[in-house]
Amino acid sequence: MNIGILGTGMVGQALAEGLSQAGHSVMMGTRDPDGRHAPDGVALVAPEQACNAGLVINALNGGVCVGVLESLTDELTGKVLLDVANPLDFSAGFPPTLFTEQTESLAERIQWVLPATAVIKSLNTLTAPLMLNPGGLSAPSAVFLSGDDVVAKQLVRDLLTSFGWEQIIDLGGLSTARGVEMLMPMWLTVMQAMGDAQFNWAVIR
Repeated sequence: MNIGILGTGMVGQALAEGLSQAGHSVMMGTRDPDGRHAPDGVALVAPEQACNAGLVINALNGGVCVGVLESLTDELTGKVLLDVANPLDFSAGFPPTLFTEQTESLAERIQWVLPATAVIKSLNTLTAPLMLNPGGLSAPSAVFLSGDDVVAKQLVRDLLTSFGWEQIIDLGGLSTARGVEMLMPMWLTVMQAMGDAQFNWAVIR
């Protein structure tokens, strides 16, 4: 699959490396291709070019991504956008708060400015090195899917399945992204208590 990643930080780098190693054709979109690094086999291109891919991943900082994505409205029309960002506000230090209200999510804000794009929320509830490596933990764990477009959601599900995810929980429409984004304060609290980020949520019944 041709995949474009917007964002060259830790999350974008981890996804680019994992996807490229799995045989996907990966581009990372950046305004500064000469000043950024990409994993082997991954091309650094302008954001507009990265949006030409069949699947585009939003790995931008949550605080700036809505504006950046809105500037790419034309390029993202008709595309599937996998949103892995979180609405974290670090203005008061650590731990951060969420800058969204309980009646909205970052994913929904993105959908509002990109009405012709199929936005799917997933992979935002675990650390980047585990996103494409569910076997990196000692027991099976879960990832969540939120989105309004059934076909786009299946595309993302198939991608996750190809990396070994078995417990992929479809929560429903994009409004359910509010819940998974609200998990982040708890995730950060657990990370602080445990001393590392090598963990994930599991749903057991």
